[in-house]
Amino acid sequence: MDLSNLHEEPLQESWLDAYGHLNEAYYLVPFSNTTWKLQDMFGIGVAYFEETGCALYTLESHLRYVQEVRAPAVMQVHGIILDVVPKLMRIGYSMTVDGTERATFECNMLHYDTRAGRPTAFPDPIFEAIKAAIPAALPDWAGRSVSLKKG
Repeated sequence: MDLSNLHEEPLQESWLDAYGHLNEAYYLVPFSNTTWKLQDMFGIGVAYFEETGCALYTLESHLRYVQEVRAPAVMQVHGIILDVVPKLMRIGYSMTVDGTERATFECNMLHYDTRAGRPTAFPDPIFEAIKAAIPAALPDWAGRSVSLKKG
């Protein structure tokens, strides 16, 4: 399944900070918007929620700022499935502008049954499709943590 260039979004003037570049909080907006497209690709979007009551909830995320984004800009977001277990998936995104990586994002998402009020396993066909999308090699930024120590 091709997850490259999942989403494209123009920089909004209201997202700029006092320095004239994309405010740190607004880097998350295109990544969040990409997740809706990713969910649709795997059949776990809004229609799935309406039918089953199941949704993906973000549990933890890590946003890495690589290079500033200044207006005017169109942000392209490329996706990757990093891992999946029956009730959780880990996804990652890379944001580029004019072919240059500007930010990366990864998060753990919980498959949650809102009607039962508890986590639940992905249906087998969806789980297998997500699992099949995991590439053999992960990007070097995947799994990083915030630290001041080198190494």
